[in-house]
Amino acid sequence: MNKRFGRLTFPYIIWVAVFTIAPLLLVAFFAVTAYDREGNLYFTLQGFRNIFSGATVTLDWLGLKSIFGLDIQVPVYVSVFLKSLSIAVIATLISLLLGYPVAWLLAKLKIAKKRSADFLLFLTVMPMWMNALLRTYAWLALLEPTGIINTFLGNLGIGPVQFLYNDFGIGLGMVYNYLPFMILPIYSVLVKIHPSLLEAASDLGADNTYTLRKVIIPLSLPGVYSGINMVLMPAMTTFLIPDLLGGGRYMLIGNAIQRQYMISRDYTTGSALTILLLIFVLISMSVVNRNASEMSEEGGILNA
Repeated sequence: MNKRFGRLTFPYIIWVAVFTIAPLLLVAFFAVTAYDREGNLYFTLQGFRNIFSGATVTLDWLGLKSIFGLDIQVPVYVSVFLKSLSIAVIATLISLLLGYPVAWLLAKLKIAKKRSADFLLFLTVMPMWMNALLRTYAWLALLEPTGIINTFLGNLGIGPVQFLYNDFGIGLGMVYNYLPFMILPIYSVLVKIHPSLLEAASDLGADNTYTLRKVIIPLSLPGVYSGINMVLMPAMTTFLIPDLLGGGRYMLIGNAIQRQYMISRDYTTGSALTILLLIFVLISMSVVNRNASEMSEEGGILNA
């Protein structure tokens, strides 16, 4: 049995080694090596020093400068990282606020065996079948100063409103692209909640609000944590959305890495940024997964 299991896992091990471990080792190699003018390879930590030294900018994270008037100087890449984190967190929270009611509606329809449940689920998943570049370009046509939305607002005597090349446009693009990744994990958990649990809560005198707060939400937390993982991480690392909807004026951490590789050809600094970002992602995922595991072990239901 063990030999048969080992044979079955062998292709997976090869896949992980070739497409996961090997690229990571290559990135780690580039992060600590460089070539001198004579073409000789040597060990260096200059890439990491470039991240935490060099030019500084005034940090305006969470309104530290614009609201509180604090003049805090930080390295450029630290400012870019915090900017990326703030936009990704906001996009994740908005996706959660929008995605949870949709997932709950889909789950209720599925449990009730309504024919519309599968169709609505199909509409939720359908945008994921399109190329991300095309989906993002569509928002350019909608949000540009002469686009459909501004034309409609102009007919109402409003605008034009600057939707693009700012936090709003980038955040909207992130929410649109990653919202299905929030809906599906929550839906997959909600649809497994047995109706008898809700009936028992009702028989014990719990109203809809209390049932939602004490039964449904706690039981759905593993799906919420999975959705947060699946939205926060790609939103944190994306470079396509800020590049298009930010008009090249915004540099998030994904854009910084892309420019180091493709424009500056500074593989050392680009790889160092990648390694640090990977460490942050792994730590964040471990924290979220640990909370999800704790909720699963507790059975998901909180004490009143």
